[in-house]
Amino acid sequence: MSRQAVVDRQRVSASSQVRLLDLASQATGDNWIGLTLAGGFDLREMGLIYYVAASSTTLGDALRRVSRYSQVGNESILVTLRDVGGFSIELGYSGVERHRDRHQVELMSYSILRLCRHLAGNRVTPNEVFFAHHRGGDLRPGQQIFGCDLTFSAMEDQIRFPESVAKLRLVTSDHYLNTLMQRMCEQALEARNGKCGNFRTVVENTIAPLLPHGDATSAIVSEKLGMTERTFARRLSQEGLTFTLVLDEIRKDLMFRYLEQGVSIGQIAWLLGFLQTTSLNHACRRWIGKSPSQWQRSLMRG
Repeated sequence: MSRQAVVDRQRVSASSQVRLLDLASQATGDNWIGLTLAGGFDLREMGLIYYVAASSTTLGDALRRVSRYSQVGNESILVTLRDVGGFSIELGYSGVERHRDRHQVELMSYSILRLCRHLAGNRVTPNEVFFAHHRGGDLRPGQQIFGCDLTFSAMEDQIRFPESVAKLRLVTSDHYLNTLMQRMCEQALEARNGKCGNFRTVVENTIAPLLPHGDATSAIVSEKLGMTERTFARRLSQEGLTFTLVLDEIRKDLMFRYLEQGVSIGQIAWLLGFLQTTSLNHACRRWIGKSPSQWQRSLMRG
């Protein structure tokens, strides 16, 4: 990502944003940097998304617009509204490895909540907020911002609202502006090429939330993707992959991230879906010739 791209406010890929926030968190020592940044920008910087949402009649309508047009702002970011059996927003990525992210998805979640509070003219509070990534330590800074309990290592990234939130009337409602903005957003959406990520990324994003629950098997992943195991294996082989290889590499990648974050060895084993720490030790020695504790000590030495 070039300095000029930042100065000129050029489009930046979601994967670059994920990496940038990781580096910024390390450089500043702000472990909640996504929430820090989400709380400090002018919501109008969302562009078309802000205005099509702000001119809607109710908050439910506004979030439906955000869901439909989220890829106008960034084609890799998916926002899905669930209003059957409740009212919630789910966040996801297309073509970006979810397991590499922590700060960006927190930034997006709080930005959406800030937008809700701004449009409704009151402090909208979710029932619960879920994140697929792991986070340990003191969770109170995040809980104070969202105003509810936060659950990490969940099966999805989701903000659950009381059903009554959808009916809140917006103080910024403007029917004529909304009609115009929807027309512009539809044109912008049509202009996007709609590229999807490769199949490996889709598989990785399906595996990651299953790991802590011990459900990251070929049978379960293929079922979630709506395929038979045979078709699933064939799709992977077309990219020169096997399920075992993808699972092994995502575990290795996550292990390094957790060790850098200071997560305990026992907890890492659970987060990666190993039944015992000895299984993690064997895998780590196969990957890098050292045990996790040896690699963690080498980090501390410098």
